[in-house]
Amino acid sequence: MAEFVEGYDTLAKIGPSVAVFGSARTKPENQYYIVAEEIGYKLTELGYGVITGGGPGIMEAANKGASRGKGKSIGINIDLPFEQSANPYIDNDKLINFDHFFVRKTMFMKYSQGFIVLPGGFGTLDELFEALTLIQTGKIGRFPIVLVGKKYWGGMIKWLKETMHSEEHNISVEAFELFSVVDTAEEAVKEIDSFYGKYLLSPNF
Repeated sequence: MAEFVEGYDTLAKIGPSVAVFGSARTKPENQYYIVAEEIGYKLTELGYGVITGGGPGIMEAANKGASRGKGKSIGINIDLPFEQSANPYIDNDKLINFDHFFVRKTMFMKYSQGFIVLPGGFGTLDELFEALTLIQTGKIGRFPIVLVGKKYWGGMIKWLKETMHSEEHNISVEAFELFSVVDTAEEAVKEIDSFYGKYLLSPNF
């Protein structure tokens, strides 16, 4: 309960922000680290803050880009025994540490204007499918979800379409309208910004 209170109290003051997800293992020389940093920077140019899981890898890159753009750089960190501490590019007053994944995910869902998802592992998939499930079932309002890396996500999307949808009929064709797939930072940020223009919505703060 204390984690919920701290999270709500801190994030309610921050304003429109976009969550950037991806692997903590991604190194600075990796192409996706570079793309994530550029995404963070370009989001701040449009006035969005950047929320990440607060750790290294893709998260660090996005926070670094936001910091470079002099925008809001937020970290929602999770205490894990095998990962490093929070990255150094988070604003001092915008770092929150959590012990529980479910509380942390609630904060992402409630305070993000969109999700940009770069290559990652189980944690990244968990956050992605949590958002898709909640939007599909109407438990939260729709917001843009952008996958970055057509090659990385291509196999999964092929399986979703051919096996889950066409063969087993476990999802509808409308499910594929809930996300888009791009390759560049420019495309990813454009998907976020054009979503609000298309639906005549404003970020919900």
